[in-house]
Amino acid sequence: MGLIFTLSQLGAIFVASSFLGPEDQLFPDPDDPVIPILYILAILAFTFAILYIIKKKRENIVRVIFLGAVAYTIFFVIWIMLISLAGPYPALAVSAALTVVITYYLVKKPEWYVIDAAGILMSIGIIGIFGISLSILPVLVLLVALAIYDAISVYGTKHMIALADGVTNMRLPILLVIPKKRGYSYLEQKPLKEQLDEGGEREAMFMGLGDIIIPGVLVVSAFSFLGDELVGGVSSNLLVALGTLLGSVLGFALLMRFVLRGNPQAGLPLLNGGAIAGFLVAYVLVYQELSFGIAI
Repeated sequence: MGLIFTLSQLGAIFVASSFLGPEDQLFPDPDDPVIPILYILAILAFTFAILYIIKKKRENIVRVIFLGAVAYTIFFVIWIMLISLAGPYPALAVSAALTVVITYYLVKKPEWYVIDAAGILMSIGIIGIFGISLSILPVLVLLVALAIYDAISVYGTKHMIALADGVTNMRLPILLVIPKKRGYSYLEQKPLKEQLDEGGEREAMFMGLGDIIIPGVLVVSAFSFLGDELVGGVSSNLLVALGTLLGSVLGFALLMRFVLRGNPQAGLPLLNGGAIAGFLVAYVLVYQELSFGIAI
C-alpha cells in the first residue's frame, strides 16, 4: 500500500511535467483561495447525496455515477499521455479500447487487482490535474479543511465509515484493496461494518483514494508553481515536491501503526499533516526564505 501511495504521486509528477500544461488547468485563477471552499462544499453535498441514495436502496444509481466518472477519468489519463506520443486518432482509439476493457472488468469481475489498477490510474490523473490547477495557498487551505472534515466524519458523525461500507459492498473503485493473504477474493469480501462488529482478523486492508489524492495535490502543486532554479544540479521545485512526498510518506507510516491495531482511522490528518510539514521544511531548506511560494 505504501508503494502504491508513493508511485501514484511520483506518476502524477511525471504526468504533470510531461503531458499537462496551463491549457489543462481546471480554474482560471489558480491562486483563488475560495476554490477549495467551494470544492469542500461540493464534497459534502455529493457525499450526503450518495449516502441518501444508498439508504433508499438505489445502489444501481450510485454504480452508474461512479463507474461513469471512473471511465471518464481513466480515458482522460490514458489519452493525455498518448496524444503527444502517437497523435490524436491512435491515442483516441487506444484510450477508448483500454477504458472499455477496464470498465468491463469493473462491472463483470471487480476483483481487487482490477479495482487497484483503476484506482492507480485515477489517482495519477486527478492528482496531476488538480496539482497544476491550484497554487500553494489554495492547496494548503484544502488540505487543512479536508483533514478536519475527515477526522469529524470518521470519529464524530462516522458517516465516512457508512460510505466506505456502502461502496465496498458495490465493489466500486474508490478504495485501494491490499490482500493480507494469498488467495483473497474481493468478490467474497464481507461488508466492512459486519467485519468490524465481528472483531475477527481482516483479510485485506483498505485505503480510500482520497487519502492518496489529497496530499498528492500539494506535491504536484509545489512542482508546478515554485521556481525551478538548480540546487545541486536538481531543480528546486522538484526537491520541494519530493520533500512534500517524503513528509506524506512519513505520515502514512505513522497512520499504518494505528491502522494495524484494527480500528478505522481518519487518514488525512496524518497524511495531510505530513505533506504540509514536509513542504514547509523542504521549502525553507531549498529556497532559504519564508514566503512558501504563496502569492497574496
